[in-house]
Amino acid sequence: MNAPPAPRPGRHRVRLGEAELLQDADRPSGWLLSVGGVAQSYVDLDEPAHLEFDYMRRIGDVLDCLRPGPLAVLHVGGGAGSLARYAAATRPGSRQLLVDADDLLVELVSAQLGLRAVPGLAVEVGDGRAALAAAAAGEWDVVVLDAFHQATIPAGMVTLGSVSDVDKALAAGGVCLANVTDGPGLAFVRRVVGTLGAVFEHVVVVGEPAVLRGRRFANVVVAASRDELPVAEVAGLAAGAVFPARVVPGAELMGDPITDDEPVASPLPPEMFT
Repeated sequence: MNAPPAPRPGRHRVRLGEAELLQDADRPSGWLLSVGGVAQSYVDLDEPAHLEFDYMRRIGDVLDCLRPGPLAVLHVGGGAGSLARYAAATRPGSRQLLVDADDLLVELVSAQLGLRAVPGLAVEVGDGRAALAAAAAGEWDVVVLDAFHQATIPAGMVTLGSVSDVDKALAAGGVCLANVTDGPGLAFVRRVVGTLGAVFEHVVVVGEPAVLRGRRFANVVVAASRDELPVAEVAGLAAGAVFPARVVPGAELMGDPITDDEPVASPLPPEMFT
């Protein structure tokens, strides 16, 4: 079988603007994907278990602490498929589906970064909410909500309606993992936690201490399940990270749920205003 062509750095038009592929000077097999000037994904083609972004490593921590063996994972969004590649490498035999609304981006990362060649991964172009609604009851062990419109989570992506669809789609013991961005005060994180907490009994937030204290803008990971989460195990991995993170009970950050009648988008990063 012929080897796929090597990726090429450069700029490309996608539905949400301009995407750029940059090769990592320190890791020749590492590639950074940005869209609209916002870093979206990092993949190492030779080491798919390498997760460069801290928040992605925290999601990886949760996956590592779930039951052993293959998993069925639905990715709503996912850029270049960093987490899908990780699950395929660390959980051989996993069945995964990545749904992204940007057809041009999907074709770019498929052609340049081999997205469709990830073992066990199916890739579809479509609306994330529609994919959640269409999922069969109990079809997935993990649902990852990582859909962004450049720098923000689209309004309507994390509402009681969409989270109820996640709940339906999850198998017994299943986990919802949401990548959430927020800044001082964590107003949006609190709304997301409140939304997940209205559907799932167990909710925790994982992030760097300064972010959880509302001192700077960054990503946090919210995990939710009907069943108890492996909090102690995840906390141990997070505390031992290069940039240590904490696990906080959702009850400490519980806000009002977001509804489809009043959807809320995540705030823009501060640098987007400069």
